[in-house]
Amino acid sequence: MKRLLSYIYPVTKTVVSQYSGSLEITWYNGKKHLNSKNANYSYGSLQRILKFGLEKVNLSKVNSILVLGMGGGSVIETLRRDFNYIKHIDAVEIDPVIIDIANTEFGICEDEALKIHCADAFEFIRTNNKNFDLIIVDLYIDLSVPDNVISTEFWNNVIQSKSSKGSIIFNASVGDSKDNSIKTLIDYIKSKVFKVDVYKNVNNTNTLIITRSL
Repeated sequence: MKRLLSYIYPVTKTVVSQYSGSLEITWYNGKKHLNSKNANYSYGSLQRILKFGLEKVNLSKVNSILVLGMGGGSVIETLRRDFNYIKHIDAVEIDPVIIDIANTEFGICEDEALKIHCADAFEFIRTNNKNFDLIIVDLYIDLSVPDNVISTEFWNNVIQSKSSKGSIIFNASVGDSKDNSIKTLIDYIKSKVFKVDVYKNVNNTNTLIITRSL
């Protein structure tokens, strides 16, 4: 019924999160989305942005993926449905409310090919001792990427967690206030002997950064 009604007008349920504030689970035009106050968290524009990035990666050579910032799990759905990726994924999400939403509203739950870690991504990557062929960094609160996600400490740990021939996709969903920080970060990553491609205004909104080993 909600799906049918959503073609007439949006049908919304609100959930309060300690980390993300007020979250909205909204049926719109027959599809369910997860939104914060000002941003799409999953299953909307964010899903299209990350799909764009995944199309730039040769997933046939990717045997393991780390997702930092699982949200409602739309990137996992994209990998499974659109790219037929069946290999192992580790997903990190700090917010237990969002992990529950991913499960109950979108059917994203642990199985043999998916491990969900309820943890702070900054701390997870700092103590991680496993290498991944693809790391997806999709960390933000509402419209803002946390400052520690743009820090050299964080990115040193991300780089160390990447396999020798692996790739990184970074959804730098930021406004003009952090443009200089992102430019500095790009230069820093390049100094670590990475090829860096920057795609601006993906889906008319976000900057997407994709790195590969040279």
